[in-house]
Amino acid sequence: MARNPERRTALLDAAIDVLARDGARGLTFRAVDAQAGVPAGTSSNYFANRDDLLTQAGTRIHARMVPAPEKVDAAMRPEPSRELVTELMKWLVRRIAAERTGYLAMLELRLEATRRPALQAELTRAVRADLDENVRFHLAAGLPGDADTVLALYLAMTGLLLEHFTLPGVLSEEDLDRVVEMVVNRIVPAR
Repeated sequence: MARNPERRTALLDAAIDVLARDGARGLTFRAVDAQAGVPAGTSSNYFANRDDLLTQAGTRIHARMVPAPEKVDAAMRPEPSRELVTELMKWLVRRIAAERTGYLAMLELRLEATRRPALQAELTRAVRADLDENVRFHLAAGLPGDADTVLALYLAMTGLLLEHFTLPGVLSEEDLDRVVEMVVNRIVPAR
């Protein structure tokens, strides 16, 4: 396998674009090569097979969606409160909106994972680790609520984001902030 990390990252970003635009069925080595603007056959030098490409694309999506530590530190400066959780959830929606392609590609990967046990195992591991880290972070930061609060927020926000990105006409941009506030107010206990 080729070892140029910058080229591998560019190919994975191209794969994410293809997944978001054409779905999992459209994800071929040829489509990735065309999207990346590299000679035909390049992707096959970096990924053992299509399953490898799908799995590595999922890992890359997670890396793209994680906020920089300094941005998290800045977001956490206010006193822990329900209001801070609301602002964090609004920030989440803005971050994911900025990474719309990655989010849509992840939805495609999740659907594909229902048919590919190895991909399902990898995505399950990654999402479970993220959820565990979110619980740890929430509790360590002294934010209101417990592990069940974080789980309920995760599930509610996942549904909200799914609706927003797949059927954008259901909720207007103006409705998003209001719905996020409603979700947090119903799930997160007041201090």
